[in-house]
Amino acid sequence: MAIEKKKSFKPRTARVLAIVFLFIGILLGFFNVPSYFDRFLAWSGIRDLTGFTFQQSLLHFPFRLGLDIQGGTHLVYQADVNNISTSEQGSSMEAVRDVIERRVNLFGVAEPLVQVERGGAEWRLIVELAGIKDINAAIRLIGETPYLEFKEARPDAERDQILERQKEGKMLNEDPYFLATELTGRHLKKTELSFNNQTYQPEITLELTDEGKVLFAELTKKNIGKPLAIYLDGAPISAPVVREEITGGKAQITGDFTPKSAKELVGRLNAGALPVPIKLIAQQSVEASLGKESLERSLSAGIIGFILVAAFMIFWYRLPGLIAILALLLYTAIVLAIFKLIPVTLTAAGIAGFILSIGMAVDANVLIFERLKEELRQDKGLQDSLEEGFRRAWTSIRDSNISSLITSAILYWFGTSVIKGFALTLGIGILISMFSAIWVTRTLLIAVLTKRAQNWKFVFFSGFSK
Repeated sequence: MAIEKKKSFKPRTARVLAIVFLFIGILLGFFNVPSYFDRFLAWSGIRDLTGFTFQQSLLHFPFRLGLDIQGGTHLVYQADVNNISTSEQGSSMEAVRDVIERRVNLFGVAEPLVQVERGGAEWRLIVELAGIKDINAAIRLIGETPYLEFKEARPDAERDQILERQKEGKMLNEDPYFLATELTGRHLKKTELSFNNQTYQPEITLELTDEGKVLFAELTKKNIGKPLAIYLDGAPISAPVVREEITGGKAQITGDFTPKSAKELVGRLNAGALPVPIKLIAQQSVEASLGKESLERSLSAGIIGFILVAAFMIFWYRLPGLIAILALLLYTAIVLAIFKLIPVTLTAAGIAGFILSIGMAVDANVLIFERLKEELRQDKGLQDSLEEGFRRAWTSIRDSNISSLITSAILYWFGTSVIKGFALTLGIGILISMFSAIWVTRTLLIAVLTKRAQNWKFVFFSGFSK
């Protein structure tokens, strides 16, 4: 039983869609590179008449460049996890990463990269701040995130013993008066500023998490009549005496605060108190000059490669090759617009992934055109050959691209930051290339299939006849 093949659309419909694709390509061109269109407006005198500039109107959608291209600051912190059980170290470091990300986001740092690394028993925090050239400012930015601790009083005998040892020059780093407890800033839920009704001095009210409430209740019950010290960044700021067990999960910090300093402290604590103390062990300022040179070389290589591929496609496939290049230009415009809108942080590796995806998009067109030539060798009409060629090539394109997408997903999931950038741009490019190769190229080819053109097979391919 013969099955009738359905055609996607007629040439007239294809021509309408081709005009739509052309219009979309022009709009995306304005969106991606507004500065070039501004130069045209200035050269033509239109800007002088209207005062309109695309660069200003689209300025809120710039490309986001990574640390290796625009420069910035690279910081490495070592975490002190000695007081945290092995089973909780991983979750505590993830909490540190979240806190640091929230902190730098408050200062408007574009796309900060904060990641946790582990080597044996050591934990490190890597912080990359693109666009920040002042290392000292970056260190202050991270260092302002406080580490909050609650400490209980040592037994008198132990306190006296440590003091005696310190007189001998030993145990100098040991706090003789207070012992660290499990209650730290990671149990902090909310912080508020208030004023004492009698003294009018500023006070800071801490509200603890559910886990913190239990720990605080146990701590106050065990230390009734004793001081409970509150340490901030390793320094004591308050040591109130516990009068009774506190079960409500709230505590107050009183001290020699001014309204301004108390307000700043509240803001810092609400931004996130570090659950683990960190220490800066390495710092590096990345200059943009090397990244700029790498970017220029990558773009030059991409442009030269594009021109060579275009020349080959037009020489070997003639009119379909030219249409494939037009589809590839639309593909490039769509992908760049997506990079702006998501936005994707473009690193040197990410740009390499994008250029590689362009090659894969061309490869899809080659598969289609070779299949199309086989159909033409059987003396079929051009439109029938087009439909059949695209249909038969689709399975090969689909399978190869799915395998590439799976590889990109694995690289993104398990790779480091550099590998993730490569995988992300490659994955986005592959998805859009499937659309451009199948829909855009086919639509443009059908759009040029006039009745007269169907007799000009030599315009379409060379060497397809028997």
